[in-house]
Amino acid sequence: MSALDDLPAARTGPDGSAVVRLLSYNVRSMRDDVGALARVIRACAPDVVCVQEAPRFLRWRQAAGRLARLSGLVYVTGGAPASGPMILSSPRPAVERAEDVLLPLTPGLHRRGLATAVLRFGRTARLAVVSCHLSLQKDERYRQAGMVLDRLAELRAAPAGPIGAVVAGDLNEKPGGRAFRRLTGELRDGWAVRPWGGEFTSEPARPHQRIDAVLAAPPVELLGCGVPVGLPGVNDADLRAASDHLPVLAALRVPG
Repeated sequence: MSALDDLPAARTGPDGSAVVRLLSYNVRSMRDDVGALARVIRACAPDVVCVQEAPRFLRWRQAAGRLARLSGLVYVTGGAPASGPMILSSPRPAVERAEDVLLPLTPGLHRRGLATAVLRFGRTARLAVVSCHLSLQKDERYRQAGMVLDRLAELRAAPAGPIGAVVAGDLNEKPGGRAFRRLTGELRDGWAVRPWGGEFTSEPARPHQRIDAVLAAPPVELLGCGVPVGLPGVNDADLRAASDHLPVLAALRVPG
């Protein structure tokens, strides 16, 4: 999939499956140009946004609500209760379950958490979503990768029927690192499976490394995944002004 306009639009199939557009974005606590941030998000037309570094201190709810409103989305879960990760969505999915999880605190290091939800598209296409931001410290990061997989397994074990699964976030590690490899031992790396758009997510002014990713578990099918550079409505000035990370946009086919 080479042309930027080839990324599939959101839709529901006659078999009950759903094509879902998911965006992962480290927004640096909205300390940059929020207007540019919202324009990038809206241009990507996502069904789900996995946010990292959402506002989590004073008046965080107002800030999260502002980002959702400007982006044409609704708040699902996360922010301060998850220590930064957050999930927003369009009105399209029904929220079957949402929960924030705080990970064990390592003394001297930043507290990390997970924003998690089970979303239903149409009548039968169900998707477990985990938004994460892993540690800067390599040993803690490796342990947290295991906790992400454990949490995903818990979400998928719900008795309501078959469920797809996706993890999206700032992994603070390049492909090939121990934590990244631990995750991709069970999940498929969207860029590696179906590259689309740009690869590198850090830093916007000089992209040179991929530390943000969308990872999906079978039977979810990856239709395209990458940084939406050149996507209509997304311009370089907004990408540089919005945050210190570039977003990752993926199209996923979730079985019914």
